[in-house]
Amino acid sequence: MRITGYRTLTTVHHWGRAVGDANGLLSDGVVPFPIVMVDTDEGITGVGFGPRVEIDAVFAAIEGEDPRSVTALYDRMLRQTFKAGHAGAVFGTIGALDTALWDIKAQAAGEPLWRLLGGRDRTVRAYASGLDIGLTDDELVSAYQEYARYGLRAAKLKGGLDIERDRHRLTLVRDVLTEAAHGARPGLMLDVNESWTRKQAVRHVGELERTLDLTWIEEPVRRWDAEGLAVVGRGVRASVASGENLTGLEQFRPLVAAGAVDILQTAAVWGVTHFLRVAALAHAHDLPVSPIGTTPIGLLHAATSVPNHMASELQDLRPPLGVTLDLHVENGEFVLGNSPGLGVTVDEAVITALPRANSRPPGGPNVRPEQAGRRLLAVADHNAFAGLGQ
Repeated sequence: MRITGYRTLTTVHHWGRAVGDANGLLSDGVVPFPIVMVDTDEGITGVGFGPRVEIDAVFAAIEGEDPRSVTALYDRMLRQTFKAGHAGAVFGTIGALDTALWDIKAQAAGEPLWRLLGGRDRTVRAYASGLDIGLTDDELVSAYQEYARYGLRAAKLKGGLDIERDRHRLTLVRDVLTEAAHGARPGLMLDVNESWTRKQAVRHVGELERTLDLTWIEEPVRRWDAEGLAVVGRGVRASVASGENLTGLEQFRPLVAAGAVDILQTAAVWGVTHFLRVAALAHAHDLPVSPIGTTPIGLLHAATSVPNHMASELQDLRPPLGVTLDLHVENGEFVLGNSPGLGVTVDEAVITALPRANSRPPGGPNVRPEQAGRRLLAVADHNAFAGLGQ
């Protein structure tokens, strides 16, 4: 079997409501969703989700190769780009191609990827994560009531701009999940997306912990600040989670060596091989791992095979347009299907018929605000976030 080419598509994920975090808001809830499809001479096509920056250069490392040599090809892609740097979006391109190769390998074996990777149980524990900073109180309660109907008993909220508002919103969600679980204590997490300084993080989390039990605080300071993350970890009761934006083991090593993180996270767009390697690094230091992402199906398959998986992020309950997934959610868990490969079906006709999205104005969750980490008070900028619930 040989790799013969690749194709790219872009669909959209319609949330039906505003989504965002401390860095910005997408008020229409329409998020572009890039897809990479890798073809072979035996008619098997693999699917990966993620960027395609410098994809021609990266694909040159695997063209004509046997796609079943996945881990060796992953390293070939890293070597192909080492001079210009394989971090950031280019690392996402490698991850998308890597995931597509794993899909091909499992399809060729006639097995779901979770079984090929050595998983015994096709269920993966989930937590709810609504990208919910733009929701009113009523919208927030409604969103997490829906998650609760699927059995989810842990939730991660977006915050960091207004501590009193964070406390209020966390309390609302705690009460929703407690009621659904007939009084059982839920897991509560807060993600501030690198918006604080070290001292702010310790002060603000300490303030929240007067009345709330936080399972973890996510990205309280900059992702690469090993010393700062360690300072936060020593100053609060909650675990410190980070890693979704780190690209490569070389970026994780300093954090692990400094004792800076309690939970290692990996983003779905960085690929299956990366997750497996980060999980092994974490396991060697008795740390759990937790995948994140809008559609993390590749990492869900991989999570079944690692001993230190904690829980995976469940964002929207609906897939992107034109994408069908062989999985469902029940009793607070992702349940993977038995389709060979990833269990992803892409309807190219539906996606190519979608109207072209107009380019977005600058802003949104992917653009760091000028004042991030330099706000005197954790009080929301109500001009930038008009309509946020109080």
